[in-house]
Amino acid sequence: MGVRALFLFLLLLSACKGESMKPLPYLSETPVRSFKAPEAVLQPGKDYYARIKTTQGDILLDLLEKEAPNTVNSFVFLALHRYFEGVEWHRVIPGFVAQTGDPTGTGRGGPGYSFGLEIAPGLAFDREGMVGMARTQDPNSNGSQFFITLAPTPHLTGQYTLFAQVVEGMEVVRRLAPTEGPGARRERDKILSVEILVKE
Repeated sequence: MGVRALFLFLLLLSACKGESMKPLPYLSETPVRSFKAPEAVLQPGKDYYARIKTTQGDILLDLLEKEAPNTVNSFVFLALHRYFEGVEWHRVIPGFVAQTGDPTGTGRGGPGYSFGLEIAPGLAFDREGMVGMARTQDPNSNGSQFFITLAPTPHLTGQYTLFAQVVEGMEVVRRLAPTEGPGARRERDKILSVEILVKE
């Protein structure tokens, strides 16, 4: 593990458990699912987190706004418009990833816009709980779908934008209903809401 990665890991370990975090107000009363482009919503110098409430419990993400500013801005923009509410975890493969962010539940949906990769040196999908953007073979096809790793997935490093890490609730991610493999279930877990928090 490089010095930068170790420093980031230690920072994430020391992240607070919701204390002194201020939730941002939503920009919509109901979910909005189609946009031409994300507006700029991040403020310089702020430290952003996301609390994902699911049918299995809560997951807290530390968003890496310095390393992946465009991706984090898009994620925050969508969350503030309630885009992810009611969206299924449509691809959950034990020992690999749990993926969501597609309102159609098919793995082919998106927010109406796309953007390119952001690869930050020193960041790697080297353990569970790393959060990346899902895409097609086109590196400029990032949209709204994202995944959380359930194990080290080093082959994804440099190929997919890494924009957050789970700091609380990894046990919740592990409980999400598998959609593939021997334990695959028909029912799927859902995102109930995504709340954006700013660390004070």
